[in-house]
Amino acid sequence: MRAIVVKAGVRGPEALEIREVDRPEPASGQVRIRVRAAGVNRPDLLQRMGLYPPPPGVSETLGLEVAGQIDAVGMGVEGLAVGDRVCALLGGGGYADYAVVDAGSVLAVPEGLDFAQAAALPETVFTIWANVFEIGALKPGETLAVHGATSGIGTTAIQMARAAGARVIGTSRGAAKTAIARDLGVDVALDSTEPDFARRLAEAQPNVILDMVGGSFLKANVEALTPGGRLVVIAFQGGAMGDLDVARVMRHRLTVTGSTLRGRPAQEKARLAQAVEKTVWPWVTAGLVRPVVAAKLPLDQAAEAHRRLEAGDVTGKIVLIA
Repeated sequence: MRAIVVKAGVRGPEALEIREVDRPEPASGQVRIRVRAAGVNRPDLLQRMGLYPPPPGVSETLGLEVAGQIDAVGMGVEGLAVGDRVCALLGGGGYADYAVVDAGSVLAVPEGLDFAQAAALPETVFTIWANVFEIGALKPGETLAVHGATSGIGTTAIQMARAAGARVIGTSRGAAKTAIARDLGVDVALDSTEPDFARRLAEAQPNVILDMVGGSFLKANVEALTPGGRLVVIAFQGGAMGDLDVARVMRHRLTVTGSTLRGRPAQEKARLAQAVEKTVWPWVTAGLVRPVVAAKLPLDQAAEAHRRLEAGDVTGKIVLIA
């Protein structure tokens, strides 16, 4: 089968090349998917650069989410059959013609979505559900602030929060992206490059902040949260270190936390899948949540997909078509 591999000693997008490799076989409790589309995510960029290795025993091929048809079913798998249209959260292996995955991380493609749209959902939706709704405990009527509102995570988080009855603040870099965030339906759109950004973020009174920037936003985030507020960090594009006002955290009963998704146990991912299927999939079917697909590129153009994502001008997700 075809798969995208990373050339040794090369860190840029040019490190990605397509090769013929052995087709994986599903182990007990796994299924094999004939991949039709694979989502491209920022963790893929980090892995390409040698900064985010896959967990032990997981394919070193990039790709954390796919959509396609089940091609083979391992021992002990129930409720899934060859030919089923599915999407799945992977630990790795998505940039290929075939991928194997634990059956618990597989969901049916929501009604009305094609494979490219479905491939843009799992990594994003699982991440948002785990961090905004479980760790962040966002409730109807509260306000969520999303940094990086035009990203794949951001565009979906806006829709999920609104579907749940929350108010949404979207922050972006520059006037053009801020206008896009406004078009996406945020209640407040803020330009993070403006000198009064921190003040305006605080005036918007977020209860929960979903942050992909990290250290450089830490001070502003903590100062903006309302009493009892929750800051959840899922990336640190602005650095891993920042100043934390511990006294303010204590006075205002704030929670500052973070998480990653990839290394969680299979049982935990299966639990998240069940929660997503129960609550988020009906939002998708009803049209309240729809993945924003910025571009669809052939599998052999994975390097171009990475270049576009690194350039920072993508609204939503880039998807590779296998």
